[in-house]
Amino acid sequence: MQVVRGKAFTAPKAWGAIDVANMDGITTRLHWTDQPYIWHVNEGEEVFAVLDGIVDMHYREDGAEKIVTLETGDIFFAGIGCEHVAHPRGEARILVVEQEGSV
Repeated sequence: MQVVRGKAFTAPKAWGAIDVANMDGITTRLHWTDQPYIWHVNEGEEVFAVLDGIVDMHYREDGAEKIVTLETGDIFFAGIGCEHVAHPRGEARILVVEQEGSV
């Protein structure tokens, strides 16, 4: 049994994380950040749920960059091949579910 107090979680550096679960190679991690990530494409699918804060998710679709603003409770699904990068507005806490070893 484990309880994670997501709203209170911090990390010593941007995108620091704690592992919540690993279920047959699918990881669930809680991240804290106050800085953008890097443009990337995951090898598999990714679920990105904002637990606290606001995140501007930049993604490329048909060669054009688009941005969607995610608020607390919002979920972004990145399918295979979806190039994306998260830009938090201040501090944010994000639950990420993806294949083990993803960028």
